[in-house]
Amino acid sequence: MSLSVVATLVRDLITVPAAVLRSRMAKDAEVLALRHENAVLRRQIARVCYEPADRIWLAALSRLIPRERRRQVFALTPTTLPAWHRQLLARKWAFTQRRRPGRPSTAPAVKQLILRLARENRTWGHRRIQDELARPDYAIAPSTVREILHAAGIDPAPQRSGPTWRQFLTDQAHGIIAADFLHLDTVSLKRLYPLVVIEHGTRRLHLAGVTAHPTAQWTVQQARNPAVILDRRIDSLRFLLRDRDSKYTRAFDAVFEADGVEILLSPPRAPKANTICERVVGTPRRELLDRMLIHNEAHTVKALTEYIQHYNGHRPHQSRQQLPPDSDQPSNPAAITDLQAHRIRRQPILGGLINQYHHAA
Repeated sequence: MSLSVVATLVRDLITVPAAVLRSRMAKDAEVLALRHENAVLRRQIARVCYEPADRIWLAALSRLIPRERRRQVFALTPTTLPAWHRQLLARKWAFTQRRRPGRPSTAPAVKQLILRLARENRTWGHRRIQDELARPDYAIAPSTVREILHAAGIDPAPQRSGPTWRQFLTDQAHGIIAADFLHLDTVSLKRLYPLVVIEHGTRRLHLAGVTAHPTAQWTVQQARNPAVILDRRIDSLRFLLRDRDSKYTRAFDAVFEADGVEILLSPPRAPKANTICERVVGTPRRELLDRMLIHNEAHTVKALTEYIQHYNGHRPHQSRQQLPPDSDQPSNPAAITDLQAHRIRRQPILGGLINQYHHAA
């Protein structure tokens, strides 16, 4: 018997002596009031819920009331008492708390490892994952691996999902370069056209040349400049992505095709097909060209060359975890530099138009 049931019974038993000591008229009046209240409640409530203490108290009082009066006194039906008896029997013979646990569930660390293997290896099925887990001595059934993958919403079969565009482009990025023109206006309102080339994998930017008259012959001549710059990595390049401008002739493509690079043409009026190069065309314009006055071609080459050195050697990129294109050393975001012990030095470039910050030696 729970503590609440005992407390309720003690409280009700204390009221018995007080009821016995009261006068007979007062008790009769109270009984009439309680009978009337009981009749009103029966008209309003279809089913009364009794707690265990209420049931024990009513059972004790029923011994003091004649049998023929119990129907008028208690709001019970003949089926109520058998129902209470069935509940007591069910509680007595319940073995839920005495059941032994079945087969232990899979450890959370093993589940996380299974999901990790499934995410990192899209072609692995549940049996291949089970075989891989057997190497570090994780004995687990293939059906268990399948159930874990199914519960996580991952198809257990091989080739469960093809790569997304982001995953596909990331895998192919190291073999793609893109070329495009940007334009600027000098102090004398003369328009110049720099030709830039960017590597998708490293985001490394190259300046092929600057001219006021971007003819097809000039473009072919400048195509050899990035080819010389990329000479160390030309064997790993597979594609050159460009638009359908008439300045890109067959001779321009032949410069890259001679090194085994395939030319990919973006659809007409589809800048999103060459997104990386289109974005890098706007970056030097916002950070440099729109903030300074350009005099001539030589000034443009000098300013863009210095900016590209900053872009490749210092400027962080979100796609590279805040690393510049020329850096391959991963950063440690958990390491916090003590600014009290290490001073930060500012290095202005382009006459202070752009600042770089380093630890003071």
